[in-house]
Amino acid sequence: MTIPPSTAPSEPLLLADHPVLDMLNTQARVDGVPHEFWCSDADVQAWLERTGWELPVSRFAKGQLLSAALDLREAVRGLVERRKSGGRASVEALNRFLATPSQLRLHWPVDGEPRLEKRRATETAEQYLAPLAEAAAQLLVEGEFNLVRQCEHPDCVLWFYDRTKSHRRRWCSMALCGNRHKVAEFRKRQQQ
Repeated sequence: MTIPPSTAPSEPLLLADHPVLDMLNTQARVDGVPHEFWCSDADVQAWLERTGWELPVSRFAKGQLLSAALDLREAVRGLVERRKSGGRASVEALNRFLATPSQLRLHWPVDGEPRLEKRRATETAEQYLAPLAEAAAQLLVEGEFNLVRQCEHPDCVLWFYDRTKSHRRRWCSMALCGNRHKVAEFRKRQQQ
């Protein structure tokens, strides 16, 4: 996404219709320049909360959560790009996040229905991010990759999952890239 500096968002836009693709979109282009939305542990924690990941507040040494999140994002980005192009890729980096001890536990509140909860170890930042890694693995295995797309605007790097009825979504956001494309096409026609 190329956004003029005056309207640049302070946090990444959530427009991908899939949490893993929204994670990839935490790195975008602002005014044609690559922009990193994750610059601190607090940025990662805020994004996790904003996107609905019910994880406890992290308690890692400064920079560990950020480092692990960036490693996970780039590992997943490479796997999504390779899966989209029909290629193969090494899964070792993602598997490192998936290798988290977990156990199922039955929870049955007095006033509710029983449900299973998955409890995971969270001693390391990689273990802490395991639910996001699991979602990424699930996308890679079960996702319909003909519906996983990158915005067609030439300056945009954002990904999305096309959940529209017609499956013809072309833009990360019609209000951003779609509108810029329409304006550019209109100007081109006016010049001719």
